[in-house]
Amino acid sequence: HVQLVESGGGLAQPGGSLRLSCAASGSIFSDNTMGWYRQAPGKQRELVAHITSSGETNYVDSVKGRFTISRDNTNNTVYLQMNSLIPEDTSVYYCHIRWVVVQPTVVNWEYWGQGTQVTVSS
Repeated sequence: HVQLVESGGGLAQPGGSLRLSCAASGSIFSDNTMGWYRQAPGKQRELVAHITSSGETNYVDSVKGRFTISRDNTNNTVYLQMNSLIPEDTSVYYCHIRWVVVQPTVVNWEYWGQGTQVTVSS
């Protein structure tokens, strides 16, 4: 069983910053991808950013240049530094981890955190 525990959400003013953290525990395959998704009321959940265990990153266009994802492989922790926040960043942010096991058959594994609210408002 894998558990993801998020922290760091809250209220920020436009132009402000927040840092999200997510610690994963349990039976985790070392070659994995961790990431952050977000979902605003009435909208679909979208990928914000992800990072592989080798450090490759990917961001949704709307956060490029403002958000930075990083990870600590030793502690299975992923971070999301959010700068220059705008009201449109207001969402519930979910931590996510996934990996693929190919032997003896291909099996995709993924787990989600419980979500943390980020509100950007003056």
